[in-house]
Amino acid sequence: MNLHALLALAAPLLQDPENPATQAKPGGLFGGNFLVPMMLIIGIFYVVLILPERKKQKAREAMLGNLKKGDQVMTTSGLFGSVGQVQENIVTLVVADGVRLRFNRSAIQDVMTEKKEEAASSK
Repeated sequence: MNLHALLALAAPLLQDPENPATQAKPGGLFGGNFLVPMMLIIGIFYVVLILPERKKQKAREAMLGNLKKGDQVMTTSGLFGSVGQVQENIVTLVVADGVRLRFNRSAIQDVMTEKKEEAASSK
C-alpha cells in the first residue's frame, strides 16, 4: 500500500472531534466537485467526436457493400475507373480499353455520382 492509502485509512483515527481543522472535508475526489464536470466532458467528447465518426464509418460500409458492375469509382490513390467485376474482397476496375486492375474492396474511396461529377467539372 502506498502512503496516501494508509493515511486515508488512518484519518478517522487521527481526527480530534473537538478541533474542526482535523475534520474531513466534504467533497473529495469523487464528490460533486469532480464527478459532474468529468461526466459532462465525456458526454461532449462522445457527441462531438465519436458519433460523427461512427456515422461516416457506417456510410462507408454501406457504400462498399453496394458496389456493382458499372459504378464509376475513385480509389484511395486517386485512380478513377468503372467497376468491371466485384468478388468477395476484390474489385476489378476498368480504367481504359483492355486495362483492368484489381483492388481490394477497401481501396475504393468513393463512388462517383452524376452530382459529384457535375460539381467537380463546374469548379
